[in-house]
Amino acid sequence: MNNLKAIKRENLTSGSNSKLRAQGLIPAILYGGKDPNKNISVSKKEISGIINSDTFLSKVLELDVDGKKEKVIPREVAYHVVSEEPIHIDFMRIVIGKKIILEIPVKFINHPDSPGLKKGGVLNIVRRKVELKCPAENIPDEIVVDLTGTDIGTSIKISSVKLPENVLPTIVDRDFVVATVAAPTIIKEPEKPAEETPAEGAEGETPAEGAEAATKDGDAAKKEEKGKEGGAEKKPEEKKPAEKK
Repeated sequence: MNNLKAIKRENLTSGSNSKLRAQGLIPAILYGGKDPNKNISVSKKEISGIINSDTFLSKVLELDVDGKKEKVIPREVAYHVVSEEPIHIDFMRIVIGKKIILEIPVKFINHPDSPGLKKGGVLNIVRRKVELKCPAENIPDEIVVDLTGTDIGTSIKISSVKLPENVLPTIVDRDFVVATVAAPTIIKEPEKPAEETPAEGAEGETPAEGAEAATKDGDAAKKEEKGKEGGAEKKPEEKKPAEKK
């Protein structure tokens, strides 16, 4: 449990709050139970280690207000719109015997012991936080989900998660899913179409037409060549005129 010192503040003006922040303090309020509300401030340096954690708003702290220690839980944090620095915190007293509704973070353990994840499966987290109704004296920091033995296709429901004693989910009408072990998603690249090699020959001719034309031209050339090899073409014999007697 984290211990946190707080200082009671009497001046509640905006100017005094600005001075507190300049001194490294964060204005806060403590409420709940039978005791009256208290306006306090806490050290920004002391709380900086836990305020940004996922469990801060469900973490039980021991607040020391001027020597008086009280168990409290943070309920709300206000942040500056520009710097995003915390500027105010609400703390609620924990009253023994009372129940508190809180959103508790889910933690998954034993990933290497999951057969489904070993096969390349994917842990699909449906709920990173679960709203629980908890006794003030038994507030868990986190819900632990053991992945040992989970195979592809396993749905981890809230009924299979071990919760602390007297801690119950606020959703009671169904056994809701916390996470699943899903099959791996493989994206195949589309195959590239085969490149078409254009046929040689006259534009617009199909390969068959081009080949046929080339064959005809070749045959004509061969015939012409044979004719030349046989000598000059024979001219028809001219008849001599009859001699005059």
